[in-house]
Amino acid sequence: MTSPLIPTIRPARPEDVPAVVAMVHELAEYERAPEQCHLTTEQLTAALFCPAPALHGHVAVDAQDQPVGFALWFLNFSTWAGVHGIYLEDLYVRPTARGTGAGRLLLATLADICVRRGYRRLEWWMIDWNPAAGFYASIGAEPMSEWVPYRLSGDALSALAAQAAAAGTRAGD
Repeated sequence: MTSPLIPTIRPARPEDVPAVVAMVHELAEYERAPEQCHLTTEQLTAALFCPAPALHGHVAVDAQDQPVGFALWFLNFSTWAGVHGIYLEDLYVRPTARGTGAGRLLLATLADICVRRGYRRLEWWMIDWNPAAGFYASIGAEPMSEWVPYRLSGDALSALAAQAAAAGTRAGD
């Protein structure tokens, strides 16, 4: 039995989706990019609860079983290690629940999944000004400064995809 002040971590359920979507929008606001966040309840429900979901979620819940934090994640694969890992897309804990251990327990839950399944890595990105860097360092996470993230989206993504179509190659989906 956990203390009422210490959240419980469990897999997300369909009834948690509206709260998780609201927290994703809170996270976007915190990261000074609310106009970039378009996630809907319908989209997240479809992603998490379709027949073969590629996205997974856990929530930190309070004593009344109300979500106060979440982790949304998916599998990646290391060709060098030859095994899957977890990529943590987003972790967020509402300000009222910070300091309760919710963030640490969400990460510990994902670490436990990694260890039990034989995955070698739990990875995520963090915006460079986020004060959570100190927390991540305290649990032994190391910044990967030698790797530079790249993103292809919008018109550039469409233009590159058009090259595949022009060459007559299509993904097998």
